[in-house]
Amino acid sequence: MSCHVTAAPEIPIEPIEEGKQRRIRTVALVGPPNCGKSTLFNRLTGLRQKTANYPGVTVDHHSGKMKGIGRADLTLIDLPGIYSLATYSEDARVAVDVLTGRMPGVPAPDVVLLVLDAVHMNRQLMLAQTVFSLGLPTMVLLNMSDLLEERGGKVDPLALSAELGHPVALISSAKGRGLDLISAFIHQTTAETVEHRQSLRLPVLQPAATSRKWAAQVSQRTQYRAPEAPQWTRRLDAILLHRIWGPIIFLMVVIAVFQVVFSLGQPLSDAFGDVLTKLGAHVANALPDNWLRPLLRDGLWNGVQSVLVFLPQILLLFLFIGILEDSGYLARAALIADRVMRVFGLNGKAFIPLLSAYACAVPAIMATRTIENKRERIATILVAPFMTCSARLPIYTLIIAAFVPDKRFLGSIFGLRAAVMLGLYALGFFAALFTARMLKSSVLRAQPTPFVLELPQYRWPTLRGLALRLYDRAGLFLKKAGTIILGATFVVWLLSVLPVHGGQFSEISSSIIGHIGHFIEPIIHPLGFNWKIGIGLLSSIVAREVIVGTLGTLYGVDPATHAQNLQLALHHDMTVAGAIALVVFFAFAMQCTSTLAIVKRETNSIKFPLLQFCYMTGVAYIAALLTNQLLMRIL
Repeated sequence: MSCHVTAAPEIPIEPIEEGKQRRIRTVALVGPPNCGKSTLFNRLTGLRQKTANYPGVTVDHHSGKMKGIGRADLTLIDLPGIYSLATYSEDARVAVDVLTGRMPGVPAPDVVLLVLDAVHMNRQLMLAQTVFSLGLPTMVLLNMSDLLEERGGKVDPLALSAELGHPVALISSAKGRGLDLISAFIHQTTAETVEHRQSLRLPVLQPAATSRKWAAQVSQRTQYRAPEAPQWTRRLDAILLHRIWGPIIFLMVVIAVFQVVFSLGQPLSDAFGDVLTKLGAHVANALPDNWLRPLLRDGLWNGVQSVLVFLPQILLLFLFIGILEDSGYLARAALIADRVMRVFGLNGKAFIPLLSAYACAVPAIMATRTIENKRERIATILVAPFMTCSARLPIYTLIIAAFVPDKRFLGSIFGLRAAVMLGLYALGFFAALFTARMLKSSVLRAQPTPFVLELPQYRWPTLRGLALRLYDRAGLFLKKAGTIILGATFVVWLLSVLPVHGGQFSEISSSIIGHIGHFIEPIIHPLGFNWKIGIGLLSSIVAREVIVGTLGTLYGVDPATHAQNLQLALHHDMTVAGAIALVVFFAFAMQCTSTLAIVKRETNSIKFPLLQFCYMTGVAYIAALLTNQLLMRIL
């Protein structure tokens, strides 16, 4: 496929004087959601940015050097995906502030790369008018041009360039086509061109100042023909978006994912645990038999190992989420979920943040910037931590493996353990919906706003994309294990052996942490928890998964059979009712200081994180109390 770049008028490529070229420093990358902008950013910079196949994933700007085209002297800024520069939503405000030079700490761009989806160009040209009004040298990049050609669509880039008065290039960011044209455009954009364009700057056009008719006329004059969706795509959408079959299929997909994660992930975790155990034993045996050995083995390694063993299951979950996301299915799921979420007062756009909260609540809360209505956005922020993030998975897996029998149903296809895990995820989801409904009918009452979603093309997920996703997720998990979890488990171990008497460490029951645990035990005893569980709950306020390392340290399990011994210790020390109450508590409790910090930043108020912490902790306590008391009577 041939690619073209033209300008009106054309500017010949000439050598640029060093002094002039040095003044062009920053390039902004802007475009609507789901146009392949993040993929292009990765191509141009070589950075591993997350590329999601649904709108709203990029809610903050990212920057990197344009090493992909040999211009390491230039900084490329990736802006949020937007349909307009009208500042109705937080992500649009970010884009406008960066483009107009009002974003603190971010240099004003000298050049703009406007990325449009070639398959849906006629609907996305509206953004071009407002970007052109900024008066910056702008190049229009029609991305996914390979799909346009393969599906029988066409466009005349020469005619489009003449219509827009800006250079136009047909590119494919996924395949790396047309990137040399971007380099040529930047090379021929001199400092004088920037100053001339900025002198022509116009007020940013609002939607009322533009015509839908204008986009249609431009498309017609440039011989643009949008490709028709393949017949198999239309047939598949008719099933997946069906009012009845759509939700049923979505539920079946979710059940299948959890079944595979538990049935396949458990053996992988056990095997990974054996490797970690042998590694820890090897290091411990090489140490002198003095205070250093228990410090490193019991104070550091055991606590971290007890969390690391769940890494295979976490990566499996994200692998399946990545497949569903990159294939284009999750955007369809957003439409299905919108029908349910409307009943509870949430905008359909809240589905994307709530879905990403299954990974981590921090980026999920940042993703709420795509929601225009401020009250709907705050409601989504407050309920997002109810979604079961990956930090809850270690404690869920530990308790379920210790207390739930491995029974099978439906011809041995579906297991009881997977059912319990799915139930915990559903518990958090419905708690989020109930809380949202309560908020929207009282303190955050607001008029509903429309949910507009452009369905992405169905695509085969790439191995490279999935591998980078898992690599980044593993890196984040290992970073947390090597910092927050390591520090917390070390502090717990230190408090569990102090004070020192006669050169000997204290017994855990008479240690500092033992006294703290016994002090709070009367408060948590009705929930079925002992003082060791209470210490675990206190330590997990920093990060939820810390409790696993804390319990491993407090129970002093043998590192040779760490996971199995910890499960046996818990089984001996807790009732089934208390164990189920513990995971119910974790399903509701706010135990993440990073989430509280981001809530304060995004709402610009301390009252919302305080309200969130008190409300979620209260709900967790009451739910765990009722669970324990009810199950004690039943069992």
